[in-house]
Amino acid sequence: MKAYWIAHVDIADPDHYSQYTQRAPKAFAEFGGRFLARGGRSEAMEGRKAPQRSVVIEFDSFEKAVACYHSAAYQEAKSYREEWAKAEIIIVEGVAPI
Repeated sequence: MKAYWIAHVDIADPDHYSQYTQRAPKAFAEFGGRFLARGGRSEAMEGRKAPQRSVVIEFDSFEKAVACYHSAAYQEAKSYREEWAKAEIIIVEGVAPI
């Protein structure tokens, strides 16, 4: 069953954050991740204000999505993000097709 990373990111320094965005896609590709949304236009309808950047990445399984997050490649990329952006990342399993 498919699974999705849902990330909301507020960026303090775009130049430094770009170091993360240059590295992270390699980790996603290793685990078959496919971007469905990546920083496009958004509008908050309920809850908190819209983050500066929202990202949705699809994986073939929950296990692959979790493994990607814990992988050495992603953790290395993440180290470039942590000081320059605040991120909320949730991994959610999809539903079976009807």
